Amino acid sequence: MSSLTGTGALIRLVVRRDRLRIFVWVVAIVAVVVAVASSITGLYTTSADLREAAATVEGDAAQIALNGPDRGLDRLGGRVAFEVWNFGLVGVALMSLFMLGRHTRSEEETGRTELVRAMPVGRHAPTAAALTVVAAMNLLVAAGVALGLTLQDLPARGSLTLGAALGAVGLVFAAAATVAAQVTENTRVAYGITGAGVAAAFVVRAIGDVGAGTVSWLSPMGWAQASRPFVGERWWPLGLAVGVAAGLVAGAGALAARRDVGGGLVPPRPGPATASPALGSPAGLAWRLQRGGLVGWSVGVLGGGAAIGSVGKDVEDVVGDNQNVRDVFAQAGGDVTDSFFATFLLLLALIGAGYAVSSAARLRSEETALRAEPILATPVSRPRWAASHLTLALAGSVVVLAAAGLGTGMAYGITAGDMGQVPRLLGAALAYTPAVWVLVGLTVALFGLTPRATPAVWGGLAACVVIGLLGPLLALPGPIRDLSPFHHVPHLPAAELTVVPLAVLT
Repeated sequence: MSSLTGTGALIRLVVRRDRLRIFVWVVAIVAVVVAVASSITGLYTTSADLREAAATVEGDAAQIALNGPDRGLDRLGGRVAFEVWNFGLVGVALMSLFMLGRHTRSEEETGRTELVRAMPVGRHAPTAAALTVVAAMNLLVAAGVALGLTLQDLPARGSLTLGAALGAVGLVFAAAATVAAQVTENTRVAYGITGAGVAAAFVVRAIGDVGAGTVSWLSPMGWAQASRPFVGERWWPLGLAVGVAAGLVAGAGALAARRDVGGGLVPPRPGPATASPALGSPAGLAWRLQRGGLVGWSVGVLGGGAAIGSVGKDVEDVVGDNQNVRDVFAQAGGDVTDSFFATFLLLLALIGAGYAVSSAARLRSEETALRAEPILATPVSRPRWAASHLTLALAGSVVVLAAAGLGTGMAYGITAGDMGQVPRLLGAALAYTPAVWVLVGLTVALFGLTPRATPAVWGGLAACVVIGLLGPLLALPGPIRDLSPFHHVPHLPAAELTVVPLAVLT
């Protein structure tokens, strides 16, 4: 029997199980990239607008670190690429690592791979099936982005290059996730390893772009940007990405041959002989399970807030006399700087909502992994067990939002010489707490009513992202925008605080 026997059947099984998840990932990434391109074409209607905006980016280390090299910003395609790199590269990387880990290491951890392997299925068939599906997802993203940008009247060659660059980066991180799945027998550790790789790639690329650019060649994201969409395209850096991905897959195959099914190359450390007294309660166990995620999300939004706050004092200069950009920020109310912060605090709040949803959804994962059953076999009631994770979801979301506000306020306060901005921006971030709690409540309600539908909350969060960030650009009708709880939160610090909508959301 070949090591790949049964791959075709497993591919069909993966698609059958996750067809909705696949659809949401691909459509969300393509839609955001195309929507950003559409907004750029609407904001910069003349060459003079593009040149003025390009002049404000030249030499601005913060913007270059966030978005990439300032190439071709005096042309529409170059500006589009500059604005979409940040989201697009991170988006395809996260899509690839989560989907690959879900159908490799997660399947082994739950014991399903062992059952599948009891059938006439080759050793490498499950991994090959997962890689094939994830590669197809990246191909769909690449094709969708290329088609969407071409329909925006952008040059077809540049559109195809940008789409291919995103797909190539997705392949690299899918291959990296395959290697991580061989190292550890814990799914969350595998996610952590690959997630750290995504963060490292972003930081290395940022350091290189701010400097001479040499260091950027150490990052797959740097290879993607080196393809230069719309600015003298070149394809060989993408070949480098595909080659590295192929090498990582081959390495993962060799590592898989050296371990048992369900195990990892690195055995887990033995725990202490005596457990902490805190683990004797559901709340203590929930904290032990979720503390790593809370710290990671908090540090992430703290850094994002710091990056946003660091450019706050230059917003007026960046916008200049471009009335279209001013009109976009004016929708939040207030002056340009406050509107800038209101827009990006909403973005950070939507990111923080990701932690809240994942924390509340832990109820479902603990149940499906059969870890809840032994706990409920003790004198622990279902409400008490559920409340332990729900408390972390509610309180943890406050911590994550506070980290976003503190990062933004401290960075802006230091650069502007006004530390009084810290409590102001901290309060603006915390104002989104009730909206985030609505998603927590929805998660728990679905878990109680139709447990299998719990993952659908991620689709609801994606809808909130589209409505909150792209609603004005897409001219969505008011009733549709009202479906998002974030739409009812005052856009502080640009707007005035109104307590009634926050109380209703709570």
